[in-house]
Amino acid sequence: TLPPELADRRIIYFAFDSDAISAEDQALIAAHARFMAGRTGVRLRLEGHTDQRGSREYNIGLGERRAQAVRRALALQGVAESRLATVSYGEERPDDPGHSEAAWSRNRRAALIYR
Repeated sequence: TLPPELADRRIIYFAFDSDAISAEDQALIAAHARFMAGRTGVRLRLEGHTDQRGSREYNIGLGERRAQAVRRALALQGVAESRLATVSYGEERPDDPGHSEAAWSRNRRAALIYR
């Protein structure tokens, strides 16, 4: 079971057209890596998402780059890559279906799904 400080913080948000992880989110990723360190049976699926702008093909690629960026960051913190899986949903699973900057910013994300 995730500790409360991580349970509600399993989303990494990204700037428009970017797969760069912010310094604040690097710290969040490090906290998830520490949680995983003592739990060798725990695995993560990293789901990459985009907003609705751009072609389907471009967004699938961008979602994959976002998921892979989180994967690399976790691996650099010592999480075995065999415990990490990635998938890109591109624009197919929006968190917010709206068509505003606020909605788009919530859709530009990578979700950490514990398995």
